[in-house]
Parts: sequence; structure tokens; C-alpha cells
Amino acid sequence: MLTIIAFILILGLIIFCHELGHFLVAKRAGMRVDEFGFGFPPRIVGWKRGNTVYSLNWIPLGGFVRIKGENGEEAWDADSFGAKSWLRRSAVLLAGVTMNVMLAFALFTGGYLLGVPQALDSLPAGAIVSGHSIKAGLVLSGSPAEKGGLQSGDTLIALNGAAVTGSEELRSAIRSGEGGISVRVQRDGAEKELQLVPTVLAETKSRGIGVELIDVGTVRYPWYLAPLRGIETTVVVIGNICVSFWQLIVGLFMGQVAPEVSGPVGIAVVTSQAVKIGFRYLIEFTALLSLNLAVLNAIPFPALDGGRFLFLIIEALRGRAVSRKIEGIAHQVGFAVLMLLILAVTYRDLVRYGGAIGGFLKTLL
Repeated sequence: MLTIIAFILILGLIIFCHELGHFLVAKRAGMRVDEFGFGFPPRIVGWKRGNTVYSLNWIPLGGFVRIKGENGEEAWDADSFGAKSWLRRSAVLLAGVTMNVMLAFALFTGGYLLGVPQALDSLPAGAIVSGHSIKAGLVLSGSPAEKGGLQSGDTLIALNGAAVTGSEELRSAIRSGEGGISVRVQRDGAEKELQLVPTVLAETKSRGIGVELIDVGTVRYPWYLAPLRGIETTVVVIGNICVSFWQLIVGLFMGQVAPEVSGPVGIAVVTSQAVKIGFRYLIEFTALLSLNLAVLNAIPFPALDGGRFLFLIIEALRGRAVSRKIEGIAHQVGFAVLMLLILAVTYRDLVRYGGAIGGFLKTLL
């Protein structure tokens, strides 16, 4: 149940902030907003203030904004979307993306003030570290680590009964030792004792167990550094997402679908995992989702904010607007394509996460 609540709250917050951006800028630009809804219809209750109906709806996954004339109707009225200048209409369209970026920045900054789990290599000056531990990263196929039952994500607590203090010390102890070793790990809140037999690895030409060892800890920053780190993280993540979307688009044209793409089902599964790990992971996860939504909506594809903005650019270059009928058809086709993609990704998620979903549903019975 906690996962369902977290899933609804996260998606609701991200989409609500996106629509809030459209709402605030439209109001500022002098456009009439007919309705600003929290959640999606059917409506529970609504109240009118000025010319705007503020509604609370039954489906709590975000919100929506209905702006007068946003689809080309009533363009002759002064308070209509279509009657406003190119710059004002552009600002309204891009406001949702901007709000999602601002939300992510605020979450990253808040996370850095509270402290977030991360790798401890190459930390900038001013970082304050607590809760140091050693995590297992990539486990090589067929390696002593895999054969002994070590899994990615395990926390290594002790080697041959002695507490481990750092990844380099652990590597050195494994390299210099002889015979088998006993490794105590923590996994899903329980401790396990694993028996491993190190061997000379072809990759390193030295004795080892074939696992990536990562020093991790909770890292926080002083109040004057946290916003700078928040900006840096936001920019870096946006860049990485853009590269991923570009690779996805190229792959689609080549008849490939990237296996790492997830839809609502995949997001629900990852949310469940983040809930188990802790609140601070949820903060980072929410920020990442917010930036993914921002980049997705900025893509110049019909039915998305970026697609609508593209028609405004064409209008500015031509000196007159594209036919409302043509633009409307383009957005309808774009929406249909997006729905088909969502269905395809959802199907892949069901196939990929079927076991995880089944286990999650059992916890609700």
C-alpha cells in the first residue's frame, strides 16, 4: 500500500507542477484559464474564483489546465491564447518544462542538504560524509563472486570475520591472501555469510573474486554549497537524458527499442524498490522522473509542448500561423503515436517485471 501511495504522490507532484507552470504563466500573460484541475476527471468538487474553476478530481495523477483559445477557438478575444503575442504563447508552452526542471533542482538541493547516498570517489571540496560502507557493483559472469552467491547491491560487512573499512583495503586483503575466504554481506536487511574461492582473473591478471567494489556513503553539503551542487546535478542529468532519448530515437528508426525504456508499470516497480531503500532515494528518484518528463515534453513532436512550440517557430518564420486544421490533425496523429508507444512500452514492462509485479500484488492480498 505504501508503494501505491508513493507512486501516486510522485507522479501527482511531477505532473501537477508541470501544469502549475502553464497555469501561472498563462494568468500572468493575461489569458483566461477556464479550469485548473488537481487530478483527472471525473470531478469530485469544484469552486469558481474569478473566471477560473478550481477542481478536485478522482484520478490523483497530476492535473490539467484548460486555457481559453488554446486550440485555436476564440482567437479574436483579447484574453484568448491565440490573441497573445508569439513570445507570450511560447512562454506558456515552455512553462511546464521549466517548472519540472525547477522541481528537480529543488529536490536535488534539498537532498544535498539532508544527505544523499552516493559513491565517494572524486567528491568536491566541502562534502560531508557519513555512514560509509562498501557496496558490490557489477558482478562478472562465471566469477568466484557469482559462484559464491554475491549479488550486485550487497553491502560487504566483514572479510574472514574482520570488519572491512574500505574497498581498497578489501581488494588488497583478497589479493594478498591464500585459499578461500568468508565474506559477510547485508542484503534486504538480513546478513549472509558467503564462502568464496578467489582466483587469478584474466581481466586484472591478479587474484580476485570478480566484483566491482564501491565505497558509498551519505553525502551532504553546507547550505551555501547545496544549491550549486543542485544546479550541477540538474545540468548533468539533463545532458544524460538527452543523450538517452537521442539513442532511443535513432534506435526506433533502425527498428530497435531500447530495453531500458520504462512506462508506468516500470516506474511503479522502481518506486517500490525506492520505497524499500528509503526516503532519500525517493527524493532523487522523483527529481530524475521530473527531468525525464521535462526533456520528453521538450521534444519537438506533435501533441507535446515541444511540438506545439515548433508550430510557433514555424509561424514566426512564415509570418503567419499554420492552418489550425493542419496543426490539429498533426497533434491528433502525434497523440495516437504516443499512445501506441506507451502501450508497447507497457507490454514490455509487463514481460520484464512480471515477477516483481506478481510479488508486489501478493503483498496487497
